Amino acid sequence: MNAYALLVAAIISEVIGSSLLKATDGFRKPLPTLGVVAGYGLAFYTLSLTLLTLPLGLTYAVWSGLGTALTAMVGVIVYKEGFDGRKLAGLAMIIAGVILLNAGGGQ
Repeated sequence: MNAYALLVAAIISEVIGSSLLKATDGFRKPLPTLGVVAGYGLAFYTLSLTLLTLPLGLTYAVWSGLGTALTAMVGVIVYKEGFDGRKLAGLAMIIAGVILLNAGGGQ
């Protein structure tokens, strides 16, 4: 599988795991807790496969940056958390940073 496809899978899995953390109610609800464990397990597995091809710094920056941005959006959409200009600016800076890291080639 393509390294970038694996990276996308790692990001999506991490976002699912992170987003379900709130639904676990402190790990008292079994189904969301299983989702967290599965999400993080798949995220780290696919991230490790990504690192067979892509450099660590680039991979981790993209994974954590996009994961943070997408998880914040899940918080706004699913959990009805507030969204204002500061949050928008922060997300824009994260995305800009990921773009700049990718533009540098990373290898």
